Amino acid sequence: MTTPNEMTDAPPLPISDQDIYEAMKEIPGYLDITPGDFKALYEIVYRHTLERIALSVTAEDIMTKTVITVRPETPVQEAADLMAAKRVSGVPVVTKDMLVAGVLSEKDFLARMGPDGPKTFMDVVARCLMARGCAALAIREKKVEDIMTSPAVTVDPSTSLLEISSLLKEKKINRVPVTDQQGFLAGIVSREDIIYTPLIQEI
Repeated sequence: MTTPNEMTDAPPLPISDQDIYEAMKEIPGYLDITPGDFKALYEIVYRHTLERIALSVTAEDIMTKTVITVRPETPVQEAADLMAAKRVSGVPVVTKDMLVAGVLSEKDFLARMGPDGPKTFMDVVARCLMARGCAALAIREKKVEDIMTSPAVTVDPSTSLLEISSLLKEKKINRVPVTDQQGFLAGIVSREDIIYTPLIQEI
């Protein structure tokens, strides 16, 4: 699990003694503090700030609400075309009523390409270059429901940024659907959404 300390181990940029001296000169009056103490204080404040933000920002604050989805009955070929066109590596699988039935990702495609199929994208490239045939042919006639991961790992809108970060790390996934109490899709949070959280970028 990701802990607050793991998320906030260091400031965004290293601080030099000269930086500290220049900053202290801009503060009116006498400062009874050494540069070393000043630096230590700054790093502690920085960690506490990130921890506060990580606990206060929720999935609802950062999720993408316009979500690219596929249905369980969608042909795998169609799903692959959509993901390629939209440049996404994973999508929620939803019923016609927008209930989350699973998640479809690149890992699902790779994992179902036969017992001796490729396990990484570069395996696919290597196999094609060696003219050993297309590994994807093994799943060409399948539906999304045949290869998707189900049940999906989900969070609710009130889940904190810290909890989401921990979940992504623990499950080794890149995105997580956000669902309401009934299981209907409300949005999705990806690692990119976390990285580009406005409050995080301002620090």
